[in-house]
Amino acid sequence: MIRVEPVTLEFNGIRLEPLAPHHADGLRAAACDGQLWKLRVTSVPEPDDVAAYIGRALEMPDRLAFAVVDVSSDAVIGTTSYHDILPQVDRVEIGWTWYAKSRQRSHVNTSCKLLLLSHAFDTLGCGVVGLRTDIFNHASQAAIERLGAKKDGVIRHNALRRDGTVRDTVMYSILRGEWPAIKAQLHYRLSLHAAERD
Repeated sequence: MIRVEPVTLEFNGIRLEPLAPHHADGLRAAACDGQLWKLRVTSVPEPDDVAAYIGRALEMPDRLAFAVVDVSSDAVIGTTSYHDILPQVDRVEIGWTWYAKSRQRSHVNTSCKLLLLSHAFDTLGCGVVGLRTDIFNHASQAAIERLGAKKDGVIRHNALRRDGTVRDTVMYSILRGEWPAIKAQLHYRLSLHAAERD
């Protein structure tokens, strides 16, 4: 049975540290980079709601939220979480993920997913890791599929959006047996990105 506890993870210039109230100013700046709260299909808080957003994340009993920190500048550039943690079946999900607009389409998401998936499979011993997104969040679906996750299906009429409409949720998963190939592919993608930056 897995045991998910607060941990700090670091790789490729990115640090994931347990989300805490002192991250509020950095998270607010990250949200303002692109006015991300205006996107209908994400969970990004409005600037005035960041402290409450962190508070809600910390109160959820089956969630471990992280601040995403750029190691070189020590700037908070987003957040991500383990959630819907089910120790009895060795399952976690990765979600509640968003990054400052200037960090999107960079090495950040791949690095974060590699950290979280490696910890889930290689340290915690998960049998499966799930991911989910809004049916209209096509960018998120494409990013999840690029990871190598398999689409499990769609849960219709599943959750409220911030505007009060009800979303359909697209569910994905990665099984432990699929992880070695996916891990190798993620490292390969990061090596290509590093070569492009050089």
